[in-house]
Amino acid sequence: MNTRTVFPAKLLRNAVAASLSAAALSGCYVVPVGPGPDGTQHYLYSPVPVVPGAAHAPAHAVPPVMTGGAPFPATLPVRLYPANDIANQHGVLSGSVTNMMTGRGRFQFNYQGDSLIGEATRVSGDDRRGVASAHGARGTYASCENQMNTPRQGAGTCTFSDGARYQVHIGG
Repeated sequence: MNTRTVFPAKLLRNAVAASLSAAALSGCYVVPVGPGPDGTQHYLYSPVPVVPGAAHAPAHAVPPVMTGGAPFPATLPVRLYPANDIANQHGVLSGSVTNMMTGRGRFQFNYQGDSLIGEATRVSGDDRRGVASAHGARGTYASCENQMNTPRQGAGTCTFSDGARYQVHIGG
């Protein structure tokens, strides 16, 4: 057997195996880098691991690409402040809305020991104005209207089935 023929075949086979292994293990790392000027979250896409605050990238690193990408859902705090005597008896309420960044969201908070859960939807033709409805297991319900300043901040009003009215503040 000729060793000159065998050695290059082994070398070629090992090189192909190493290339396939590297390709199979390659991936893309996604790192949140903060909100842009419009309040939407921006992400860093990189073929190498990115450690926030690291002093330097590896010498073989390909420069990362920053893009807005598809917006991810954002869970926002919601505070409801009494706007009439009935609401004043129950005080300030806290809850959350998860903005799916698709014109819809999930709205939830507690009222008089009942967990109200519902949905928030943007009004057709107005991407800042929305309505929200929530219902509890005890039959309590709330209907709300809001106006968003950014995808992460807004205000509105809620009226409850017992006549309580609240001013709503969305976001931080």
